[in-house]
Amino acid sequence: MTVGDIQPVNIEQEMRNAYLDYAMSVIVSRALPDARDGLKPVHRRILYAMHDMGLRPSTAHKKSARIVGEVLGKYHPHGDSAVYDAMVRLAQDFSMRYMLVDGQGNFGSIDGDGAAAMRYTEARIANLGSELLIDIEKDTVDFTENFDGSLTEPSVLPANLPNLLINGASGIAVGMSTSIPPHNMGEVVDALVYMLSHWQHIDDITIDDLMQFIKGPDFPTGGVIYGHQETEDEENPLLQAYATGRGKITVRAKVHIEDMGRGKQRIIVSELPYQTNKTTLIERIATLVTSNKLEGLSDLRDESDRQNPVRLVIELQRGVEATDVLHNLFKLTPLQETFSIIMLALVENQPRLLTLKQALRVYLEHRIEIVRRRSEYDLARAKERAHILEGLLTALSNLDEVVAIIRKSRNVDTARTNLIKALSISEIQAQAILDMPLRRLAALERKKIEEEHKEKIKLINYLEGLLKDPKKVRILIAEELTTIKAEYNDPRRTIIANQTAAKVSASDFLMPEEATWITLTVDGKLGRLYSDEPPKVTASDKNPPRFIVESTTAQTLYLVTTKGDCATVPVQQLPQINAPEDGNSFYDLSTLTSSDEVAVAIALPANMSSGYLFFATEQAQVKRVRVEDLPGVSAKTFTIMKVADDDKLITGFVTMGEDSVLLTTAQAQTIRFSEDDVRPTGLPAGGMRGIKLLGQRDKLVGASRAVEGQYVWVITDDGIAKISHIDEYPVQGRAGSGVITMRMEKTSMGLAAATIGRQDDNIIALTNKNKPLYMRVGRAPQIKRGRTGGESVIALRNGEEVIGVVNYQSKITAPDTDA
Repeated sequence: MTVGDIQPVNIEQEMRNAYLDYAMSVIVSRALPDARDGLKPVHRRILYAMHDMGLRPSTAHKKSARIVGEVLGKYHPHGDSAVYDAMVRLAQDFSMRYMLVDGQGNFGSIDGDGAAAMRYTEARIANLGSELLIDIEKDTVDFTENFDGSLTEPSVLPANLPNLLINGASGIAVGMSTSIPPHNMGEVVDALVYMLSHWQHIDDITIDDLMQFIKGPDFPTGGVIYGHQETEDEENPLLQAYATGRGKITVRAKVHIEDMGRGKQRIIVSELPYQTNKTTLIERIATLVTSNKLEGLSDLRDESDRQNPVRLVIELQRGVEATDVLHNLFKLTPLQETFSIIMLALVENQPRLLTLKQALRVYLEHRIEIVRRRSEYDLARAKERAHILEGLLTALSNLDEVVAIIRKSRNVDTARTNLIKALSISEIQAQAILDMPLRRLAALERKKIEEEHKEKIKLINYLEGLLKDPKKVRILIAEELTTIKAEYNDPRRTIIANQTAAKVSASDFLMPEEATWITLTVDGKLGRLYSDEPPKVTASDKNPPRFIVESTTAQTLYLVTTKGDCATVPVQQLPQINAPEDGNSFYDLSTLTSSDEVAVAIALPANMSSGYLFFATEQAQVKRVRVEDLPGVSAKTFTIMKVADDDKLITGFVTMGEDSVLLTTAQAQTIRFSEDDVRPTGLPAGGMRGIKLLGQRDKLVGASRAVEGQYVWVITDDGIAKISHIDEYPVQGRAGSGVITMRMEKTSMGLAAATIGRQDDNIIALTNKNKPLYMRVGRAPQIKRGRTGGESVIALRNGEEVIGVVNYQSKITAPDTDA
């Protein structure tokens, strides 16, 4: 047929052929991942192009536009936005369970924000991305020509990790689609190792056997997976999905209910279903409220930050039952989604619906082939090198003869021919001898050649043994997978619930109550310890705790400043830490500012409806606040006590309405009076006099709840301490001068701190140099009230003085609950 000729064709047949060609192109070359490396062609080309550019996890990032241009120009003749969007997804921690690209710049967010233009962002291959490409230069995979035949590209990557299952895949082809959820790497590796160890009986392995290791999908955004039942007799939907390649699961946001006190509750959303847009979710809830389809909400806030990437707060109206609202939210909003599992992938370039076992087996067969080809490549290189080394050793053993031959030869070609004849060596060996520099004639160089030859022979024997024994290959693959797991595995993020969503009870949403210790250091680092044991404090600590509070994750922390302002933080929201100095700044975790100084840290249960908070200032002003008057968890700072400009709040503690309190001044005067002498007042109000100070230089240094049978512990600025029994302090009227607790030596300027406790209670004395001294109350000598005496309990350096004491605050429980 020549140009210009017209050939009639059947349009029906032509359309059928063209559509089939198009459909197969979409299926094979665009929409479906390869079951071996879990990548679609565009993703594979992006990673290979980055590898080809020399972009490694240890190299500098390069402009995304340059990477996209490389992919377009060499391998992927499609739109630049398609390539960039694909690369962006590989770098998003909320899209990929294990990121393959390390992005720098704005690569989008879970809020739905798009990535910045490619001219602004930079990228390089991530550690796990490089694992997919390991050994690609060792002839481990087949290469095909690119679109114009000028270059070659890999048809599949070596894939040192099971990417199809750990990162999942989604795509819409022609007449078919795939939706493979991501999984936990450690679980998948354990299943692979199990299959390798039972390879001889692999046909007998069941899905139940594999689900001992792979519990279910593990989404990057966490969430909770429930069974999706369409019929009453349907059992485990995950088992069905893994056994057939198709199934449905229900994914819910991770939420819990917090009791704010005073009859109010709030719902906290901390994790979202996979691929849920946070901004769209908030807009959906707001629309439902304004259209009166969702009732009972009083406030909706997005408190997400770097510490808490997802934190939505849904406050409810007083008296509204949180579980009722929550079930409506699940029903009407993306807080609950149905995830369809369709495990469709390319096997030998054909779309195939895979069971879990088949997906794992295809990957292992691929790795067996990769290890075989890699070993053959390494074996060939080792034999080539050993052959050359043998020639060099032959030359060194006949050095005088070799030198004579070379000197007598007219040119290089003649020398090569003469060496081959004289030494019975190959042409390659002869050329290596001629290329050998004179420095290698030294004795040490000969030894190096001999050692290298021995290593090559050892490697050859190992590789030949490996290639002859399939069991050794499987053992090697298992070892490599175990190494990958040890380096990159992380804890499961998604919870697998052993029930269907419809059977979830209200108690499942209540915040779990775990014992913990809260610490706030002298430098303002706040957090809660992983351990339920109190922190260990030593004199070498550079940032010791200023407050140590026993609590539970269901309580609320009240932080009160020296100016009487108060902020609340749910204990559950505090970062978990291994040591006090590992915490975050308190002003990053609360509504307080960096200029605030925390004077009181108290954790209260949300259901505490009785009791009081007792506060005292440096100028001996005291105030009592009803716990029921506290606003509970508050989004704003509120004033709990009005404090004068020339005064500051120094302490606060809980009383139960029938207690007496102790106030101690720097001039060693102590007063004990009934808390009823201080009338409870509202939050913004100021205080009233608690004890009469002796002169302008006198000030309050301690206030505590008086407990029968305990001891009053005091310490001077120069480290002299004593204890006296509580019974030595009579109950008096408020605002008096009190009684003398200690007659100080002339070397002391005054008392620095005072507290109360049992003799075996732990306390920490702090100096102005932030030096802590851990001790028991009973370490100080017991001396009757008003008498001279005491003992030095802390060694002070020049300019150092005691400024305060840290108590281990016991957990506070509501009166009507069990301790």
